[in-house]
Amino acid sequence: MSSTLETLQKQIASGEDLSSIVRTMKALAATSVRQYEKAAESLDDYYHTVELGLSVVFSRGVKNLDDPAVDINRPVLMLVFGSDHGLAGRFNEQIVSYALEDYWFENKQSGIDLPENKIYIGSGEQVISRLKAESITLAESFTMPTAISAITPFIQLLLATIEKRRSKEGVERVLLFYNRPRAGGFSPRAETLLPVDIDQLQETGLQWQSRSLPTYSMPTDQLLSTLLHQYFFVSLYRACALSLAAENTSRLAAMQAAEKNINERLDQLKTSYQQERQAAITEELLDIISGFKAVRVKTASSLTADHEE
Repeated sequence: MSSTLETLQKQIASGEDLSSIVRTMKALAATSVRQYEKAAESLDDYYHTVELGLSVVFSRGVKNLDDPAVDINRPVLMLVFGSDHGLAGRFNEQIVSYALEDYWFENKQSGIDLPENKIYIGSGEQVISRLKAESITLAESFTMPTAISAITPFIQLLLATIEKRRSKEGVERVLLFYNRPRAGGFSPRAETLLPVDIDQLQETGLQWQSRSLPTYSMPTDQLLSTLLHQYFFVSLYRACALSLAAENTSRLAAMQAAEKNINERLDQLKTSYQQERQAAITEELLDIISGFKAVRVKTASSLTADHEE
């Protein structure tokens, strides 16, 4: 076998191995997308229930909460959710661009004053490296959960980190930046975790089906503290789950594109291999025919010489 055929065979074998890996990653991504989406969807009703509970408490005129019009001189805590692994298209690049530029441009266009002091926390090795490439100094960094069961302890860690930053550095505003899945891909989103938008929650209370709001008997401060803890937990959990779902959506699209390219390349290699093999077979046949003709000529010459003798 010629060296060209051997080279093509090795390339085809490598391409088929790579195609098998891509198919496996595509299947895992497709499975993970639905799991994380269901995890986020399962919290929707609970999240709405917590909102309704807060709206009831706020309807009593609760005081001593942070005003949404925060002091721009106070530091703003920015949590950016990304991925730990690559092969996810522009998933990390897009959320970093949105967190550093696009979101602030949109707010500036709306006439909102931009904070001078920003504290960045990155989740996911890929997004962390991209933030550092933009000369961003991270206050803390985390790895993203690798399974649904790992989200809860991760969120508890984030809540402890936020509380630490609030008490030590006077953080009043906490923003979440994450990608969320949508039809055909994903889109970046910014969500304000703190301060709590009291006006919006009071409007949520208008959605009660009965004519009057429910009442409660436990101390207001205790109930408010419990509801706010659940509100923050569910908000962070949904952001994390949706980010993981969007990551796998992006990875699924990337693997589908890679699979298409690999299959096209394999078709080209197999066509080239068949052509080279046919050429080699043809060359061997021609050599055999030429050799056969030479033998016939030599045999005929020998027979003629013997006859003349």
